[in-house]
Amino acid sequence: MGKPTGFLEYSRKAGNVAGPLERIQNFHEFHTPLTEGQQKEQGARCMECGVPFCQSGMMLGGMVSGCPLNNLVPEWNDLVYNGNWPQAYNRLKKTNSFPEFTSRVCPAPCEAACTCGLHGDPVSIKENERAIIEMAYQTGKAGPRPPKLRTDKKIAVVGSGPAGLAAADQLNRRGHNVTVFEREDRIGGLLMYGIPNMKLEKGVIDRKIQVMRDEGVTFVTGADVGRNYKAGKLKREYDCVILACGASNPRDIPVPGRDGEGVYFAVDFLKATTKSLLDSNLQDGNFISAKDKHVLVIGGGDTGNDCVGTSVRHGCASVLQLEMMPKLPDKRADGNAWPQWPRVCKTDYGQEEAAAVFGRDPRVYQATVKELVKDESGKVCKAILVSLAPQKDPESGRTAMVPVEGSEREVPADLVLIAAGFLGAQTYVADAFGVELNSHSNVATEAGGYATNVENVFAAGDMHRGQSLVVWAIREGREVAREVDRWLMGYTNLA
Repeated sequence: MGKPTGFLEYSRKAGNVAGPLERIQNFHEFHTPLTEGQQKEQGARCMECGVPFCQSGMMLGGMVSGCPLNNLVPEWNDLVYNGNWPQAYNRLKKTNSFPEFTSRVCPAPCEAACTCGLHGDPVSIKENERAIIEMAYQTGKAGPRPPKLRTDKKIAVVGSGPAGLAAADQLNRRGHNVTVFEREDRIGGLLMYGIPNMKLEKGVIDRKIQVMRDEGVTFVTGADVGRNYKAGKLKREYDCVILACGASNPRDIPVPGRDGEGVYFAVDFLKATTKSLLDSNLQDGNFISAKDKHVLVIGGGDTGNDCVGTSVRHGCASVLQLEMMPKLPDKRADGNAWPQWPRVCKTDYGQEEAAAVFGRDPRVYQATVKELVKDESGKVCKAILVSLAPQKDPESGRTAMVPVEGSEREVPADLVLIAAGFLGAQTYVADAFGVELNSHSNVATEAGGYATNVENVFAAGDMHRGQSLVVWAIREGREVAREVDRWLMGYTNLA
């Protein structure tokens, strides 16, 4: 695949990234793509490795290795190298419903499993993926392709995140009549309001949604199924219902002072900023502002990093990001061999920006909040932090992070953002349909399947598997579409 000696002749190259102090001036994407010639060189680097771990999607050591969508990476790398962009798009779309999204927000487990990366730098797979889909839009290849034949089957998809959209896209291509119901005012779910604009500009989503509309998918916004829209109505009017509402139940922190003014869930903070940005370019003031505030972000994951980057763009006075676990090593540990996902310390865009503005990495490891302190008016004004240390339970053998006595310290905090993960699906949707939940508050199905305990009701995405990556959501959306198609028609030809 590619050029047999390409990995020896060409170095890895990714698109240019605007500097931290430049990009924090706005909420735009800050990556500049490679030229077409440079992109061909990157395609040439894909070596004839024999076993393409990049597309495997295996679970190794509890983490995914390679692409969960089983993207045909070596094939389209070779096609990019040879300049056959239309066929590269065909092979990419064979497995991935939304490369315009994944090429921007996926953490690239494909690159972590690239054989080129075993003793050097992996192929820049995400760059190639993005180049293929953008070329397809430029040339009209990614335009609407409505199905030539329609069935009489009607399917309702509840939720317009990546899982719901993937299911809708596949079932519409099959010729079924699909309607997507979204409780927010814009289509996209997690993609629209859970991911900041600088990571995924919302015009990219709108572009794809318009293609899907032109292909025959119907979208209904403001439909909060289980509240202002009856679940029974969907069950009566549609042959099948797919629940793809995400894992949108945020984990809280039960500490003194939690009820103080100025404490928010991260998802509410990020959503408010994006909505105001899209509605008025932040001129309406309808968002939770971090300007001139001392921001404390509780949670070290992607959402926490997004809060850091957004707060810096608001013009915060300072920002700290708490991480309960110890700092990961800078290089792979001996027990974390390739092609496992590399458990190493990475500095994301928001952390880079905070370091550039304030002169230090915002992350504080092995720490959590013991108490939030309120002033006389009930507003949070500072936080008492406590250090944590790993301690193994002698009975279970499990290691837990426990507070270190006497390690308390005080930090200013007048805006606290809780980014401690999610506990599963919001129960009101499940209750409205009568579907069962498992012990993790996710919709219960048989292993490897998507049918719930309620006839003609299926579930997929984070609502089904728990909080996960966009690529897993797309995979589940495609798989539930295949199961629904087989259930409706007695067979399926969906990939």
